[in-house]
Amino acid sequence: MNASTCTVIEHAKMPSAELPGLQHRTLAGHEHGLDQLSVWRQTLAPGAATPPHRHDTEEVVLCHAGRGEVHMNGKVHRFGPHSSVLLPRNVPHQIFNVGSEPMEITGVFAAAPVVVFDANDRVMPLPW
Repeated sequence: MNASTCTVIEHAKMPSAELPGLQHRTLAGHEHGLDQLSVWRQTLAPGAATPPHRHDTEEVVLCHAGRGEVHMNGKVHRFGPHSSVLLPRNVPHQIFNVGSEPMEITGVFAAAPVVVFDANDRVMPLPW
């Protein structure tokens, strides 16, 4: 991205990918000229989950609404609104909505584009 420019992105005009129980929108990333940062917004329906996956970069998940769990390294980590989940680079994990309302999360990544791998180490292009 050029250091002398500013870009404004209207989220409602961004394309959205729909999967069973999961809505994904890339709010900012490589396609917007970034090469060191990506921001994703996801909504998970009650009972929905991301596929098991890992990223080649660190991730911070910001929870805005709902209740969730991250399953990682055989452990379950619970989180809720107004909390951040810090996920290390290249560690497989899965995020679940364990509440009775939609879970709203934002993922912030230290890379653009974000390379996502499935449980068999195959690249998972978006949308999953």
